[in-house]
Amino acid sequence: MDKRADIVSGAATAFETHGFRGIGVDKVLEPSGASTRTLYKHFGSKDALVLAVLEERHRRFAKRLEAAAGGSDAVAILFDTLRRWLEEHGARGCMLLRARAEYSEASEEIVALVRRQKDEFHRMIAARVEAAVGRSDNRLATQIWVLFEGATAAASVADLSVIDDAKAAAALLVDAARRNAG
Repeated sequence: MDKRADIVSGAATAFETHGFRGIGVDKVLEPSGASTRTLYKHFGSKDALVLAVLEERHRRFAKRLEAAAGGSDAVAILFDTLRRWLEEHGARGCMLLRARAEYSEASEEIVALVRRQKDEFHRMIAARVEAAVGRSDNRLATQIWVLFEGATAAASVADLSVIDDAKAAAALLVDAARRNAG
């Protein structure tokens, strides 16, 4: 792994544990062993590092979803993938939304990035909905998206079984859409 990737990986862990704005640069760099000078050489600022961490987190989750099979179970697989992700990374809510909340008044760039990533994720869900029901259905895609985001948040205060409940609710919605299509 190169130094830039080491810094992003270590910073992701630090931000996940301690938040974004309340943590000092030294603590952010601690997991990678990088110096402040190296941070500024590779990123220019702590906010630019936050952007890089969010981009990498989104890329990794999207790649994980792409690797999961689609077809008629394409929507259910979203929730299975979420469960495995949270088992590996911990259930602390969505890192992207937490960053957006912390930077809502401090960085338009971070807020805009999170918005773009959430829009992209919604489109990914819409493609899975279309694969599952055989037609485009933006309303159903939004409902599935809300269930997914809600399960992600709820898992941080409950347990991972809420993901199974959201998956079951999504299956009911998909089944109803299939019936109404015919």
